[in-house]
Amino acid sequence: MIQILVLGVLAVALTQWLRHLPYPSPLVRPLLPSRQRWPELQIREWLETTRFHSGYLRFFYRDPPRVLPADDGIIAPADGLVTSYEARAGVRYIVIALSFWDMHVQRSPLDGRVTNVTPSGDAHMDGEGRDFAFLRDKYCPVQTRIALETDIGPVAIRLITSVAARRIETWVHAGEQIRRGQRVGRILLGSTVVLEVPDEYVCTCELGSHVRAGETILAAKASV
Repeated sequence: MIQILVLGVLAVALTQWLRHLPYPSPLVRPLLPSRQRWPELQIREWLETTRFHSGYLRFFYRDPPRVLPADDGIIAPADGLVTSYEARAGVRYIVIALSFWDMHVQRSPLDGRVTNVTPSGDAHMDGEGRDFAFLRDKYCPVQTRIALETDIGPVAIRLITSVAARRIETWVHAGEQIRRGQRVGRILLGSTVVLEVPDEYVCTCELGSHVRAGETILAAKASV
């Protein structure tokens, strides 16, 4: 009897494995790290059909609490990899690339007052280009720029879509006083977030390092 039961379990496991190839079987998926649990190729297939697995959507929409660092400083507005921190015309643009597996809720880097929330752009663009950071009133990806007046001067958080990202949500409005670490919005699926600060502030993280919204100190004033 035990042998029949074991064979039955193995048969079910084999059937599930074959049925879901080349992707993980639902029997082992919960045990895998996120990148293996939800392979990129499978997510891109869901993007084409717009029929996402409910388990992935629960994973994507997660919004865990974050603990602000004890030290004062400009904190990361998004989870992701730091891909650029160039300065132009008095502004430093710190670019954070978000993957399909990063948490996608953005947070305010500092206390401040929202001066405007400006949507712009007329095209989705693929990839993680540094030129996203410097786009102004020209052909550009769909984006929303949240401008703040802070104790260090003007600061902005730019939420930028790619081909994968379908929509931007913003949860603050002009005139609102917001706190460091407060949730300000979310980009749906793969995307880019750019933090604009005065150029005397430098990025404290190395290129390619992974940062966490509301927890990682991202920029500080340069030493004289």
